[in-house]
Amino acid sequence: MRNGSIHRDDRRKYDTRHPLKRHWISALALGIALSGGQPVSAETLKDALAAAYMGNPQLEAQRAALRAIDENVRQANANYLPTVDGNYTHTERGLTIGVEGQPSEPRTDFNTENYRAQLDQNLFRGFRTLNAVKGAKSQVMAGRAQLTDVEQQVLQDAVTAYMDVVRDQAVLALNQNNVQVLERQLEASQDRFRVGEVTRTDVAQSEARLEGARSQVLNAEAQLATARAAYERVIGRPPSSLKTPDERPVLPPSLEDAISLATAQSPGILQAMSNEQAARYSVREAEGALLPTVTAQASLQRFEGIQFFGEGFVGFTQETREVLLNVAVPLYAGGGRYSDIRRAKQTRSQRMLEIRQAERLAQERARVAWDNYRAARGQIISSEAQVRANEIALDGVRQEAAVGSRTTLDVLDAEQELLDSRVSLVRAQRDEQVAAYTLLSAMGQLTANGLGLEVETYDPIANYDKVKWQLFGW
Repeated sequence: MRNGSIHRDDRRKYDTRHPLKRHWISALALGIALSGGQPVSAETLKDALAAAYMGNPQLEAQRAALRAIDENVRQANANYLPTVDGNYTHTERGLTIGVEGQPSEPRTDFNTENYRAQLDQNLFRGFRTLNAVKGAKSQVMAGRAQLTDVEQQVLQDAVTAYMDVVRDQAVLALNQNNVQVLERQLEASQDRFRVGEVTRTDVAQSEARLEGARSQVLNAEAQLATARAAYERVIGRPPSSLKTPDERPVLPPSLEDAISLATAQSPGILQAMSNEQAARYSVREAEGALLPTVTAQASLQRFEGIQFFGEGFVGFTQETREVLLNVAVPLYAGGGRYSDIRRAKQTRSQRMLEIRQAERLAQERARVAWDNYRAARGQIISSEAQVRANEIALDGVRQEAAVGSRTTLDVLDAEQELLDSRVSLVRAQRDEQVAAYTLLSAMGQLTANGLGLEVETYDPIANYDKVKWQLFGW
C-alpha cells in the first residue's frame, strides 16, 4: 500500500506474507465441518451471485418496469400513424297509420343500414410528436440505468448475505470450539481442586467462563439463523456449504481512478442525465402546443334502406365521400399552455440539479468504499498479528500456570483474548470482501457482465426493438 494506492504486487505480497490467513480459513472450515457436517461440493460466491441474478424478484420486477417504459416509445410513435374507425348501424321501424273510429291503414316498415369508415391522420402537431418520441427514448435510457442500479443493489445484497453467512458460521465454530476448550479447562480445574492444587474459586471461575461461552454459542446460532434467512431472501434458496472467496475483485490502483470511474459509469449519474434529456424534450413538446395543428380526415359513408308498404316496397341507397383538411391555430386557452411551458422548464432545472447531486453521491460512495476497503485490509493484517501473538501468549500462560506462577483466571483471560482476536479476524475478512464489492458498485461495475457471471444476461434492447413499431398484438 503506497500513497493511498493498492497495487497488484501488494496483493501478491499480502497473500504470501501472511500464511496464517490461508491456514486459519482452513481451520475454520474444518471446525464447521466437524460441528455440522458439510456436503462434498461447496457453493462459491459466484454461484450465489448467479442465482440472485437469475431469480431475484426485485430484479425481475425492475425488468418488467423497464418493459413498461419501452411502451412509451410505441405510444409516442402512434401519432405518426393514422387512426381508422368503423361504424355500423342497423335500424328496423314499423309504422301503422290509423284514425280513431276508422279502420287502420296497412302497416309500413322501414329497415335501414348505415356503414361508416373514417381515417384521421396528423400532418403537423407543432413538433410535439417528434419531441415526444425523443423524450420517450430518453425515458427508456433512464429506465435502463435504473435497472443497472437495481442489478447492482441485488448483487451487493447477495455479496453481503453470502459473506455474513460465512462469517457467522466461522464465529459459531469458534465459539463451539471455545466451549470444548473451557469444558476441558473445567475438568482440569476440578481435578486439581481435588488434589489441592487450586481453590474452589478457580473452579468457579472456570464454570462461569464455560457458561458464558455457552451463552455466546446461543447468540452465534441466532445470528447465523438471521444471516441464513437474509441469504434465502436474496439468493432464493437456503445456503448449503459456502466457500470463503479465495480472491478479491480487481480494483483500481488509486482513489482518483476510482472516483473517475464512478463519475463516468455510475448508473445514478447516467439515469439523472437521461432524465434531464427527457425533461428538455418535454419543454419543446409543451412549446409545440402554441403552434398550429394540421390534420387530414377521409370518410366514406353508405346508407341503405328498404320501405315496405302494403304489398310493395321501395329501396334506396345513399353514399357519401368526404376529404377534409383541418388547420387549428391556438389563440388563447386561459393561460394553461404557458403554464405548462413554465412547469416543464422548472422540471428541467430540477433534473439538471439532480445530475450534480448524483455526481456528488457517486464520488462520496467511491471515497467511502475505498476507505472502508483500506481499513479492512489493515484490520486483517493487525488481526493476524494479534492472533499469532495471542497464541504464543496462551501457550506461555498455560506453561506458567502448570508450575504455579499463573492463576486459572490468567489462563481463562488468555483464552478469551485469543478467541476475540480470531473473531476479529473473521469479521475483518468479511468486511474486506464486502467493501471491495461495494467499491465495484460505486464505479458501476458490479453487474453480471462486469463480474463475468456464467449466466444468460438480460437484454433490454430485445424487448425495445420488438415493441417500438409493433402494430398489433399484446
